[in-house]
Amino acid sequence: MLSGITISIIVGLAALFLSEHYGAPAMLFALLLGIAVSFLYEGTKCKLGIDFTASHILRVGVALLGLRVAFGDLLVLGWRTGLLLVVAIVSTIGVGMLLAKAFGLQKRFGVLTGGAVGICGASAAMAISAVLPNDKNKDRDTLLTIIGVTAFSTIAMVLYPIVAGIFNLDEVSTSIFLGGTIHDVAQVVGAGYSVSEPAGDLATLTKLVRVAFLMPVVLCILLVFKLNIEQGVKAGGPKVPAFLVGFVLLMTINSLVSVPEFITSVAEDISRFALVISIAAIGMKSNLSQILTVGIRPIILLLLETLWIAGLILLALPYLSI
Repeated sequence: MLSGITISIIVGLAALFLSEHYGAPAMLFALLLGIAVSFLYEGTKCKLGIDFTASHILRVGVALLGLRVAFGDLLVLGWRTGLLLVVAIVSTIGVGMLLAKAFGLQKRFGVLTGGAVGICGASAAMAISAVLPNDKNKDRDTLLTIIGVTAFSTIAMVLYPIVAGIFNLDEVSTSIFLGGTIHDVAQVVGAGYSVSEPAGDLATLTKLVRVAFLMPVVLCILLVFKLNIEQGVKAGGPKVPAFLVGFVLLMTINSLVSVPEFITSVAEDISRFALVISIAAIGMKSNLSQILTVGIRPIILLLLETLWIAGLILLALPYLSI
């Protein structure tokens, strides 16, 4: 097992190095590097450790996200903005399911992509994947979703501040638009602070409120699939995964007490590194030939989901006041 964990860590460190020097998302580098060394997975002693990293270390990274958000964040944004974010997340997942069915894809793929687009990109994709029923295409679908949301998030980081200018949005509306529509936290930060420091602060806060909805959404998805609402899935009574319990516990602690900044900073670094090496492991588990056979439909699905949440937020902005 140790050899697989070690190779995942090495690939993750390489991804972080490349990200720091070339400016592209670390998770995207981790995926690509993981795919490049996927020959280390099948039929080697690394397999067990890579599986462990892709599942258990992933859950640690998701649980630690709880320290990034607090219940009080919703109060700062106001109930209208909070309600808009709920509607945006739920409707994006719903649209994902409908489009997946229309495109001849599995509904669970629509749930996976819709949740990733609606909540927090690659992190949400991995958290949702962790509670979806096991399937032969599960790793492939997770990989496709992570690649897609990371790519669209990076494009949005560049384009959305321009879109905000075209629509003559004020600084507050621009912040909510950026934080409510861009998939990954890092890209929200990049887009927000490219406008101004106050815009960056509010955009990041808006995004973290979306992250706070990760737990209830993942729990609902878990209950739906465990209760056999999707055709053909058989399972026993729903059990709440430990990483969701950890997420809620840490978010509650962060809401009730003032956690020292150095603790939250260390937890954020550990979470980020855990997620990066987990994505590297998922990349190593992937079969590139399977990914290439999927075609353009998943990319179109992700694009339409991205356009949906962006259009919804833009249309609702005139009715908000915080």
